[in-house]
Amino acid sequence: MEMQFDKGLLLFGGTYGNLQATEALFGEAERLGFGSDRMICTGDLAAYCAQPQETVDLVRQKGVATILGNCEENLAADLDDCGCGFDAGTACDLMSQQWYTFCREKLSAGTKRWMGTLPRTLTAIIGEKRLRVVHGGLSVINEFIFPSCADAPLNSAMNEAECDGILAGHSGIPFARVIGEKLWLNSGAVGIPANDGTDRVWYAIIEPAEDGLKISTHPLTYDHKTAAGEMRREGLTAYADALESGHWPSTDVLPEQETAETGQRLKPVSLTWN
Repeated sequence: MEMQFDKGLLLFGGTYGNLQATEALFGEAERLGFGSDRMICTGDLAAYCAQPQETVDLVRQKGVATILGNCEENLAADLDDCGCGFDAGTACDLMSQQWYTFCREKLSAGTKRWMGTLPRTLTAIIGEKRLRVVHGGLSVINEFIFPSCADAPLNSAMNEAECDGILAGHSGIPFARVIGEKLWLNSGAVGIPANDGTDRVWYAIIEPAEDGLKISTHPLTYDHKTAAGEMRREGLTAYADALESGHWPSTDVLPEQETAETGQRLKPVSLTWN
């Protein structure tokens, strides 16, 4: 599946059932002049937060092009775990059993069937650049790719994809990196902060510039108090605390560098890629 974006696009993912953050994202997109036809979602619409059905309904109502995340894949198949890639027995794995069961119960059968129809990938074309959109990694849907990841595996994936760059999600921490002539961009997550000690969530924009494409990551503030309150009413307390503190309840999945950077306020990225 290929989509043309002559005026650029807004990339987001990981709404995680956070309705308040997702509403704020669409409000910001409208303010910036991005219609739903100029937005792409990298999946994981439903996860940690309290309003999975309402969040999925909103994204579907807007008509945003959305690819399959590991959460959609496993919810559609009615599997017993989220398929997030957490090591068995870790804190993330144990906590996922609660929120994933919650999502299975709250999402309608029709919504799960719709999730099963989502494409695993798509190609966004902006100017002369062909960008492959994936959830985690190119071949592994739940692969965690963080800012500290070495260039070589990213470059190898982009060469294998026969594209100019890859747009991804899943890991929850935004970053942009140009490797040679190719781009790897992770938009971060809309549904939960980036473990940087702030309540902000993240999205990214790719837009034409005079000398190439402008790539930027953007923080978003929203009514996180209401979102956290909804979660506590449903007993989803660990991640409710994360919405307010900006600290993930566990750093099990993080490499050494990102673990050491816990609580350090992230700065938006802006670069020109040509």
